[in-house]
Amino acid sequence: MGRGKGEDLLRTGEVPVVPIAEVEQELGTEPGRDVLALDLGGPRSAPKIGMKPLDSEPPVTLRVPAPAAEEGWLGEDTSLTRSTEKTLAIPTTVKADRATLTVLTGLNAGQVLALDAFEHVIGRGTEADIWLEDPAISRTHARIARRPDGRFSIEDLGSTNGTFVSALRIHGRAELQSGDRIQIGPNQMLRFAMTDNAEEELQRRLYESSTRDALTRAFNRKYLNERLVAEIAHSRRHKTQLVLLMLDLDRFKEVNDTSGHQMGDRVLRSVAATMARLIRIEDVLARYGGEEFVILARSTLLRDAGKLAERVRSTVECLKIASPDGDKTICVTVSIGLASLSELAPEAGANELVATADARLYRAKLAGRNRVCLED
Repeated sequence: MGRGKGEDLLRTGEVPVVPIAEVEQELGTEPGRDVLALDLGGPRSAPKIGMKPLDSEPPVTLRVPAPAAEEGWLGEDTSLTRSTEKTLAIPTTVKADRATLTVLTGLNAGQVLALDAFEHVIGRGTEADIWLEDPAISRTHARIARRPDGRFSIEDLGSTNGTFVSALRIHGRAELQSGDRIQIGPNQMLRFAMTDNAEEELQRRLYESSTRDALTRAFNRKYLNERLVAEIAHSRRHKTQLVLLMLDLDRFKEVNDTSGHQMGDRVLRSVAATMARLIRIEDVLARYGGEEFVILARSTLLRDAGKLAERVRSTVECLKIASPDGDKTICVTVSIGLASLSELAPEAGANELVATADARLYRAKLAGRNRVCLED
């Protein structure tokens, strides 16, 4: 609400608005006095506006009638006046018996790993229980083991670049304490902790919320961008294949326009869940934006990725997705463009791989939609 010309208003809850000019007139003071305070009083006493002259005289006050109980928030039964309800409070016993590792650096920073087995090998090799993609880490770098007394220890397995606990390099074994930071090689940092189930679940949810799309539960664009750079580096270093599939739902805008956005959300969730069931555990499914998705297929030739793409296309085509009220079902199709890292120049990176797949997706759209395109 705007103020009148030359008029300052004081509003607090339901206390009536009193212009300063009226206060000055009633008190017989000269213009230009400062408001010192507003005393709201109790449920049975009226609020008052404190006025203090500019000189050192004691404050003067103006009494303002309190509103009736039914007219404002100073009634008999409000959160300001009623007493706190007494109840029996039983202390909660927390048992921190869950051993976890939290990744602090790198692509998977924030990920929580449960140490459920008696021992876990950390390394970059496929035989490692906890896999860390870093060329400076040995294939079998270190091992964390649970002792018979329930305590945990870490052992360096003759790694090239060393294992450190709380900034000290270990030789052989070292006992772990909750909160210890473990450095694997020069770059990877982990935190060991003993937690309870509730805290472990909270950490997992925080990590999921930072890496997953809230609607489809596929990985989000930020995670995809970081993962794509790491996968290209891995493919170049180990001379393995990497294929990117760019997928787009055909005429998805019509679904939103004719059936509503709730139905559109159901379509996106259903298609994403279907694709997640069709790919391998080492593949990556991410929502690229809107109705576009990306699949990263590791160690896969282009022709084999083409078979995967055709399986995804035909499966999505057969989906019958029910509306929220169940009164109708709709069907959708998907167009897919593929690109292999091996067909690009040696210096090509993530942008070139995505651009090639996107151009082939566009060709699939131009050719009539609901099809797969593997070449220019």
